[in-house]
Amino acid sequence: MKKILFTSLVLLAIAFTVQAQNPTTIKVSGNCGMCKKHIEKAAKDAGATTASWDKVSKLLTVSFDPAKTSNDKIETSVAAAGYDTEHKQASEEAYKKLDECCQYDRKTKKQ
Repeated sequence: MKKILFTSLVLLAIAFTVQAQNPTTIKVSGNCGMCKKHIEKAAKDAGATTASWDKVSKLLTVSFDPAKTSNDKIETSVAAAGYDTEHKQASEEAYKKLDECCQYDRKTKKQ
């Protein structure tokens, strides 16, 4: 009986961990391989356990523990690095610090 209970608890813990780490996608503006490096680093600095940005689709796929970070924190970090996301806009100052090849065409958001 103890063995069954222990196995059940282990399986439950694994299921919870997998659920907490489900990948999420975030639209992020950028142009090149250097952008990829900076965007992924910013996401990981914000607590993402994995981060992969695709320059064609402009999608950042992240996994994270929701007890440690959130989509909002990740998007804030990416915007602070100079890259607009679907919910956060980088400051003009952060954007201008990007290398010339990384300065993508910005869409101005209506205020």
